[in-house]
Amino acid sequence: MSQNEYAGIEIESSLPKPWENEETFNDVLYDWISRAPWLAISAAAHGVIFFIIQAIPWNLFEKEKETIIQATIEVPPEAEFEDPPEEEEEEIEEEETEEEPIIQDFEVSDHNETDTNEDFEAVEGDPDQVSDSPFDSKDFNSVIGIGGGAGGKFGGRFGGKRNLRTAGGSGTEQALKDGLEWLKKHQSPDGYWDVDEFMFNNVDEENTCDCEDGGAANQDIGITGLALLAFLGDGNTTRQGPYKDVVTNGVKWLRDQQDYESGLIGEDIGDSYVYDHSIATLALTEAYFFSKSPTLKSTATKAIRFIEKARNPYGAWRYDIPPLGENDTSVTGWMVFAMKSAEEGKIKIDKEAFDGALGWIEEVTDPGTGRVGYEQIGERSSRVQGVNEHFPNDSGEAMTAVGLLCRFFLGQDPDDTPEMEQHADLMLKTLPEWDPDGFGCDMYYWYYGSYAMYQMGGKHWDKWNKAMKEAVVDSQRREGHQKGSWDPAGPWGYSGGRVYSTALMVLCLEVYFRYARVIGAR
Repeated sequence: MSQNEYAGIEIESSLPKPWENEETFNDVLYDWISRAPWLAISAAAHGVIFFIIQAIPWNLFEKEKETIIQATIEVPPEAEFEDPPEEEEEEIEEEETEEEPIIQDFEVSDHNETDTNEDFEAVEGDPDQVSDSPFDSKDFNSVIGIGGGAGGKFGGRFGGKRNLRTAGGSGTEQALKDGLEWLKKHQSPDGYWDVDEFMFNNVDEENTCDCEDGGAANQDIGITGLALLAFLGDGNTTRQGPYKDVVTNGVKWLRDQQDYESGLIGEDIGDSYVYDHSIATLALTEAYFFSKSPTLKSTATKAIRFIEKARNPYGAWRYDIPPLGENDTSVTGWMVFAMKSAEEGKIKIDKEAFDGALGWIEEVTDPGTGRVGYEQIGERSSRVQGVNEHFPNDSGEAMTAVGLLCRFFLGQDPDDTPEMEQHADLMLKTLPEWDPDGFGCDMYYWYYGSYAMYQMGGKHWDKWNKAMKEAVVDSQRREGHQKGSWDPAGPWGYSGGRVYSTALMVLCLEVYFRYARVIGAR
């Protein structure tokens, strides 16, 4: 069939008509409206994200980065001393009259830490202290009815305030300096004095020291206390003085030896530990008197609490802790002086202990001779009885000297207490004399006797002082590594050794200014 044949035939096509594909305005509007919510949501979301990004402070990231870098470079200072909180001490006395200064961000401390020099410093310093000794305090003098300060605000411990010539100490200056220098050279790096091996702390270029005469190894606590008292007595504290580092290191070491719970300094081995504790406590309370450090107060207070628990009810002290009812004058003397020093430093104490101690001294005083007994009336010191068979029975009045000095500390006056004159008269019969071969150098007796007779004044002090200066100054070593020290002669030299004898003799030479007179010279 030709093309023309199809001309008259209508062919149906399956393709859409042109007008059927035309999209009207209504169709477009309907389609846009149906999709409008999703477009709005998308636009809103993108808008929120955009504003969040714009609101971020990108410059802070740069600063924080700089801070982090700085922190990795600068190492913060390491804390040298941290104290755990401590339970409050039970109040025994009346309310405190003096507010303790706060030195660091803690109030009290135990002993288990490493200190710095600043730990023992007071905020206001030594010049604001009322006194530098128990005998120099106006408060103390008013209590015993004397009135007035005994020796001025500073007393005589500090060099610029001394008048050795007037006090009877002319000619002792160099001996005192040499003694302190010897003690300094033989202090261990840890701060204590090694009684049996002190010579290894002062070696020369050949690594030797010609010092001899070590003592018992278990005496380190007490002998360190004696050595510290010698430096404190010369006006050196944890704050000032040419030997302030010596004092600070010694105090730190003693603190490290204290049991946190009991307050005992050292270990309870043998009988001597009671002496060691009392002497160490005296040194710590004197050091606290000047520093007013809360850290040191905590240690001293715990040590005093141990002393109080060791006392016999209504009595005094001996070796047993807890006490068994026995007393002796020697231990009692050291305990009294430690507690009196604590009282002067405003540490709370049980004042009934003073009544018990004074009652004991009176109980063992022989009314006929004035001799103060050791464990009973008129009994000689153990330093005379049986310690050495060559030691004469009439070579010393050590317990009498302890008793006399205790009476002064405890507020008695010779004008009102005839026994005190008896004590002093008896002591004049046994004056200091350097006699090492005859075992007559009882340095313990010389120490107590010097301080007791200084308080007596008058003829008693004049005669004693003349003999004491000659015995002490003339016997001091002047050559080699032993220069400035004293040979450990006498009944207890074998136990304390050269450090013991040197510390005691230095303390004797400080009698002219260490404590002001309570009642003035007679």
